[in-house]
Amino acid sequence: MSQKHLKEAFISNLNGTSLLEISAGLVLAPLCLLCRGLLLILYYLHYGKDLHSRKYSLLLDFLVLISPLLFCCTVLSQIIFFMPPIIATFCAGIFYVIYSQKKHEIQVPFRQIVKDFQKTPLDPEYIPAITVFRVYVNVLTSISILAVDFPQYPRRYAKAETYGTGVMDLGVGAFIFGNALVCPEVRCKSYVRQPTFSSLAKQLFSIWPLIFLGIGRLLSVKSLEYHEHTSEYGVHWNFFFTLAFVRLVASLLLAVFPKTKSWVIAINLAVLYQVILNTTSLKMFILHGSNGRDTRVGFLNANREGLLSFFGYLAIYMASVQVGLCLLKCRPSVRGWTEAVCFSLPIICMLFMFLHVSQVYADPVSRRMANLSYCIWVVAHCLTLFLSFVVTDLTLVFTKLLVKGASVPCCWDIGKPPSTSGRHGMEAVPVWREGKLSHICLISAINKNQLLFFLLANVMTGAINLLIDTVRSKAAFTLCILHLYMFFSCLIMHVLHAKNIVLKFW
Repeated sequence: MSQKHLKEAFISNLNGTSLLEISAGLVLAPLCLLCRGLLLILYYLHYGKDLHSRKYSLLLDFLVLISPLLFCCTVLSQIIFFMPPIIATFCAGIFYVIYSQKKHEIQVPFRQIVKDFQKTPLDPEYIPAITVFRVYVNVLTSISILAVDFPQYPRRYAKAETYGTGVMDLGVGAFIFGNALVCPEVRCKSYVRQPTFSSLAKQLFSIWPLIFLGIGRLLSVKSLEYHEHTSEYGVHWNFFFTLAFVRLVASLLLAVFPKTKSWVIAINLAVLYQVILNTTSLKMFILHGSNGRDTRVGFLNANREGLLSFFGYLAIYMASVQVGLCLLKCRPSVRGWTEAVCFSLPIICMLFMFLHVSQVYADPVSRRMANLSYCIWVVAHCLTLFLSFVVTDLTLVFTKLLVKGASVPCCWDIGKPPSTSGRHGMEAVPVWREGKLSHICLISAINKNQLLFFLLANVMTGAINLLIDTVRSKAAFTLCILHLYMFFSCLIMHVLHAKNIVLKFW
């Protein structure tokens, strides 16, 4: 078997993992973010100043925010369920040290501190959890697209062939979800005025980099005879094309229908698509082609997975637009966001209940078809991950109120302190301090050039696969390659951010 066919077989005919294991893995990112924030606050508490060194900040961010994820998706994957409790215990220990050292300065009961915390005003113009969510989806995807070619990356985490819930299956949908959260229709201040058709020209222009990247990937894969999983999107189609056309069609729909009703469009689209799959021969066509023997003759047969799964991804995008509109409603205090989290929890539980019903009575989760169960699964898990980041931010805000003047990058800016806070010795962090520290934050650096980061990861993944026999690599070598690969990507983003360079001209 040639190297190309060996690598293709290595990532084919897989069945995914359990929902519980994926949930355990998703918790790691918010816990790493919490750990980084608490360590920075502890540093300020001990030294009376923030960590301003760019070199040490990058090193800290990489070791705390990126490296644990690399280990947990490779050599530590067998004990993945133990990792969240271990990191959570470490974070609890840091918080205990901070609170113990500040307790003698704050002469009020802990319950009163919590009441004052609930009244703390937050910057309503910026929701850091959205930025962190989008960056981490990008980071986790970048890790997985290379790690999947190494044997240390569990096969159950890779994309499932037809049915199943692999980690990489979720990553595709999460990319769609994250893009919808910051689409122009969501960021528009007005909830009444509809996007005009003239704005569609801007949307058409904005997606040309994705079309260009899709064509570039197609040409490079074919010319280099790079290994590819044909049943993923088809012979010529790829995710860049899907993302581009989802954005374009969603803009058309939102120009016609009220964006506040995008959830109605999402439900109708996903349910109708599932009904058609179950009542017609469409499902058999997607899985086996027009002749029932997996033919790839003709453009539609060759790219049937990518072309028809488009409807499921469009449903996810429209549902995510509704989520974005709800998130951007002004909640200028900790209490407002606490209520939002409490309100969202029953919705997430309902989604998982619907997921169970859909898998039993309609169809199991299939990323290949992007069916109803897949749409529900993606939205449910993405909402869970996003709320985890919100809870992390609120925890860091509380800790910053205990330590006067401490700053954490990519965390909520705090406005004026509540009137009772001054009496109890608590002080809010000035907004300018958050902005000052943001220039040495890895998350801010990646966020500023997200598409470049993802493109760089794809190019390096291809180069490494062409140069290295990844399938037969040992664990130590794999970890070295993955760390160098991610550190080099992060370093480039860090340098560009430090020089205030944004490589975006569309």
